Amino acid sequence: MNMALREIDSHDEMLGILDEKKKNYILLYKRGSEASECSYKSIENALRKVKGVNVAAADVTSVRDIHPIYSVTSAPSLLVFEGKNFIKTVKGCNDENFYHSLFESSFYSSTAANSGETPQKRVTVYSTPTCSWCNTLKTYLKKNGIRFRDVDVSKDQKAAEAMVARSGQQGVPQTDINGEIIVGFDKNRINTLLGIH
Repeated sequence: MNMALREIDSHDEMLGILDEKKKNYILLYKRGSEASECSYKSIENALRKVKGVNVAAADVTSVRDIHPIYSVTSAPSLLVFEGKNFIKTVKGCNDENFYHSLFESSFYSSTAANSGETPQKRVTVYSTPTCSWCNTLKTYLKKNGIRFRDVDVSKDQKAAEAMVARSGQQGVPQTDINGEIIVGFDKNRINTLLGIH
């Protein structure tokens, strides 16, 4: 296994590397496990495309004090922190595109959040990694300085069900702008709701 990810040896060391100003990720993996190897490799590949993301890894066979604190019972699991606050766990092996969009959207929203601009409308994009219109939409929002939360409905069944319940549509992308749903990449409507000129 190529050790490009920073390896940590304890919960104390983990707390010491969490950056207060952005999201942090800790991969709990089990050396020799196929799913863990898959996750480790996908994350390394994603990190080659996104700079400035704080990700570390701990092998649960030797680091025994992290997973019990966060109720992690399976490896691989990716712990997500906002500063030093634990947010959620992403379980199992996901593909490189999943991790890439996870890191890119969180890095983007944290850099934009620190720029001290006026509050923006709440924007959530429901997408899948294989959907080209989803990527076009997210690129368009980033280009226009719009912060958004990216929800991968191929990985989150509850979010997928909630999305269909609200819009009556299964197709992606769908964008929720302050509670108003836009199905597809409707540039004019998005521009109107977000004040993009």
